[in-house]
Amino acid sequence: MNTPKAKKMRSMDLLRISVLAAAALFPAVRAEAQPSPTPAVVMSGLDNPRGLAFAVTGHEAALYVAEAGRGGTGGCLTLRGQVQCAGLTGAVSRYYRGTQERIVSGLPSYAPASGAGATGPEDVSFDYGRAYAVIGLHGNPTTIRTNLDPGFGWVVRFLPNGKVFYDVDIASFEVAANPDQGLVESNPHGLLNGAGREIVVDSAGNSLLQAGEGKDNISVLAVFPSRVNGRSTDSVPSAVAVGPDSAYYVSELSGVPFAVGAARVYRVVPGQAPEIFVDNFTTIIDLDFDSEGNLYVLEHATGPGLSGAGRVTRVDRNGNRTVLITGLTRPTSVAIGPDCAVYVSNRGVSPGIGEVLRFDLQCP
Repeated sequence: MNTPKAKKMRSMDLLRISVLAAAALFPAVRAEAQPSPTPAVVMSGLDNPRGLAFAVTGHEAALYVAEAGRGGTGGCLTLRGQVQCAGLTGAVSRYYRGTQERIVSGLPSYAPASGAGATGPEDVSFDYGRAYAVIGLHGNPTTIRTNLDPGFGWVVRFLPNGKVFYDVDIASFEVAANPDQGLVESNPHGLLNGAGREIVVDSAGNSLLQAGEGKDNISVLAVFPSRVNGRSTDSVPSAVAVGPDSAYYVSELSGVPFAVGAARVYRVVPGQAPEIFVDNFTTIIDLDFDSEGNLYVLEHATGPGLSGAGRVTRVDRNGNRTVLITGLTRPTSVAIGPDCAVYVSNRGVSPGIGEVLRFDLQCP
């Protein structure tokens, strides 16, 4: 299994990059809208579906989705004003040749009694035939691991037969290094598809990390700044993609109060400070590039305080914005398929009714 996404991006014509970079200096704020296409439901009945990734199985692409689960009846803890209980309900599901199948199960998950808004498997990625998932934590590692399950905060490797290996301990790195020098909090949330376990977004740690071989071989690629939006708020980076210039592009949710227009996409070149690439978005939860270098930005919500429907906006090479998809319900991931369609995890904070939607677009 090996995704074509990252390889496509690295082979893009670099002549386009100067145009794209110039546009980023003066990003267009106004977004033109077009009628949202009617979606097809390709996966359904999911538990808090999160990150999407394509990988090649045989000679065809398969679509994978991380499911954060619905918690359980194990250890319980009051977090964010709710009693949350843990269970082994996290999973990874696959859509291949028209069939939906849960291929990995029994991963850590915690949630309130309703199962809504679970923390568990948050993203999937593939590289050189190996498959990975990242398990969130969303808080202080010592507290959550002691009271709920020690499996939170890891990148795991999984096999086609569902066997799982705990591979990289992201949360322990936050405890040891605390890259943003703020509260000791970890929530590994995003993996770079095409890079396997190597590039990880720690949303609570406000950092982009690189994980090599060995449990202690983790380094910091970038730390994202807090700022004032009515109150001091964290950046909360949410996802990472490789752009046509081979740089990393990192979206941010932005923290409480989740102000309208507060979210940004950063461009990250290792060894350099992150640069704002585009801004004036709201609670960005994921992003992806197509084969022509257009950026697709998924907003989890478009109103203040996580209110309002989600949407997908395309930012072209000249910085122009087109709202492609509207009316989404708490979406959590976007991926551009090899068929040029846009795939979205919808109802991403709901157990049992989560879905993956396919929106047809023309190939460039």
